[in-house]
Amino acid sequence: MINMERPSYEELVARLGTPVAVEDARARWGSLVDAARNGRVSLITRERWEWAALVPLSRVAGVLTGLPVVSLSTARSKLGDLVRQVAGPYDDEPVLLTRHRTPVAALIAARLLLEPPAAPRRPDADALLADGHTVTLARDPVGGLVVAIARDADGTQVAAGSGHDAAQALRSLAGPPPGQPDGSPGRTTASEPG
Repeated sequence: MINMERPSYEELVARLGTPVAVEDARARWGSLVDAARNGRVSLITRERWEWAALVPLSRVAGVLTGLPVVSLSTARSKLGDLVRQVAGPYDDEPVLLTRHRTPVAALIAARLLLEPPAAPRRPDADALLADGHTVTLARDPVGGLVVAIARDADGTQVAAGSGHDAAQALRSLAGPPPGQPDGSPGRTTASEPG
């Protein structure tokens, strides 16, 4: 069942500051994107009820392939629609923002920042290797990020992660979310940086 109750954002305002209205965010778009690239989260609001967060890629765990992608220039012109899209109650999927086809930041529902950080779902890369798993690294041809995939002895994927380099990809290894036992890659949009 979908929770249609509007969350209270007082905690987010206390932690991250006052949200920026869509029009102001468009005017300051370059500086907001640079802040996200440097690890800072910015809140953006539309019509007081729809809240989104412009976050660094480190706040989007798992494999980024398959997520909606929008160029920075298009995102700026359609920012109101994107805030409405990610703030909606039906989908917690982030939107990746790209510069020259390379992801640089993401737009997520602000309510996801209110959820407590998830406990690590899988051990780190060293523990996976010690348990007999295989970890492979590859460059994602679409996003240009490094992808780490851990498989068990039968070849079933047990964890996946991504990052700008191999170290970040290995740190972000995470298993599939609950309810996804088949080993297909899972995503968590509100995880803490790895």
